Amino acid sequence: MKTASLQKDTSGQIQMATVYTILFGISFSHMLNDMIQSLIPSIYPLLKNSFKLSFAQVGLIQLAFQMTASILQPFVGFYFDKKPQPFSLTIGMGFTLVGLIFISFAHSFTAILISVALIGTGSSVFHPESSKIAYMASGGKRGLAQSIFQVGGNAGTAIGPLLAALIVVHFGRSHAMYFGILALIAIIILFYVGKWAKPRLAEMKKQKSMATVTEYHPHLSKQKVLISVAILLVLIFSKFFYLASISSYYTFFLIDKFYVSIKHSQLFLFVFLASSALGTYFGGPLGDRFGRKYVIWFSILGAAPFTLLMPYMSLFWTAVFSVIIGFILSSAFPAILVYAQELLPVKIGMISGLFFGFAFGMGGLGSALLGMLADATSIYYVYHVCAFLPLIGLITCLLPDLSKSG
Repeated sequence: MKTASLQKDTSGQIQMATVYTILFGISFSHMLNDMIQSLIPSIYPLLKNSFKLSFAQVGLIQLAFQMTASILQPFVGFYFDKKPQPFSLTIGMGFTLVGLIFISFAHSFTAILISVALIGTGSSVFHPESSKIAYMASGGKRGLAQSIFQVGGNAGTAIGPLLAALIVVHFGRSHAMYFGILALIAIIILFYVGKWAKPRLAEMKKQKSMATVTEYHPHLSKQKVLISVAILLVLIFSKFFYLASISSYYTFFLIDKFYVSIKHSQLFLFVFLASSALGTYFGGPLGDRFGRKYVIWFSILGAAPFTLLMPYMSLFWTAVFSVIIGFILSSAFPAILVYAQELLPVKIGMISGLFFGFAFGMGGLGSALLGMLADATSIYYVYHVCAFLPLIGLITCLLPDLSKSG
């Protein structure tokens, strides 16, 4: 494993060779983490029937999960930026493991709320801290590193519901505890990641205390940095609101418009999720090569022609366009996240938590609001309205040009 110093980057940090063993380790752990996270919505029907819950109570479960899994992330990232803990990822996955055990044997609504809150807390620790590890192990190839890390999460999100259907839905809620095996595997991997990260986190802390790392991008004012972060968050809003329309309601759209079966609609959704995973992988390296702003331009605005036309397409072309849209839109997130990290190079954990948390929050909020809109109008109307969301990508022109090399 190469760790020889190469050169200093624009923030003053030492660049080292890309450590692929660490990147693939956290990517695999990300897959396991998101497989577990995707289990929660999959067992809502079981919980509703077992405890005779109302839809409002199901909503409260989702709220408890969403609050801890998204809103806590920037605060967790901020705390561990101030007080780095190399084994925080292991501890966070421990919360997830305990939550899984609790939800398998919970006998009350309150116990369910505590269980999903614990699993959400584990996710809040995992995402900002593992994104920071990807940054540290990148060797300057930050887009590539984030893509490797994030494609694991996308794979886990796609596979998780299938495993939930095969195991938990088929055999019962108590079998959710077997997902704890995934958490245990992740804990072992993340323990070794922590051992690798320990001296490097200590060095980062030393650099900060010696003021050898600039707080903001060296060529931008504080005001320009904050405005740029706000623009990136708006782009995240447009991306994840549109993706929510597909991930939550694509199957309903296909069933209503083309009369496909539930089984076939799920296959169409899986193809879309697979194309999204592929887009996530390519977005980061392209940002490293051509500059992140250009990838953001392409990935947000480039999807607009396809989103605008898709509501009018046949089944075949709807499927083709959904693949193109998933690939293009998903290529944005690695470029956006690394761009934001380069704006605030000493607050990697906080900025990662902010963007992951905001992305999750917008996805959840988008699903809820679009569902209300569909009830009030129709699923067709939802897709006509959402088709214009990528046009928000025009504000990318307001972003400053950063060094292409990162």
